[in-house]
Amino acid sequence: MSEQHPKQVPWFVWPFYAIWRLVLWILNLVGRTVALILGLVFVFVGVLVSLTVIGAIVGIPLAIVGLLLFIAALR
Repeated sequence: MSEQHPKQVPWFVWPFYAIWRLVLWILNLVGRTVALILGLVFVFVGVLVSLTVIGAIVGIPLAIVGLLLFIAALR
């Protein structure tokens, strides 16, 4: 994610712009945290399901999706 150059914000709009940036930052943080937790849960459940031969059909892709979600949350 590249850092964008801040645009020239008029002084009378600046408080709203600052609040909006704070809300976006909080939503980004919450989204990454949820993705991180879901990724770990998917990996854990995928490994547990993969312990049986029949469950491996579902468990291995679930663990892979969880790993990819975990990696995406760390970026």
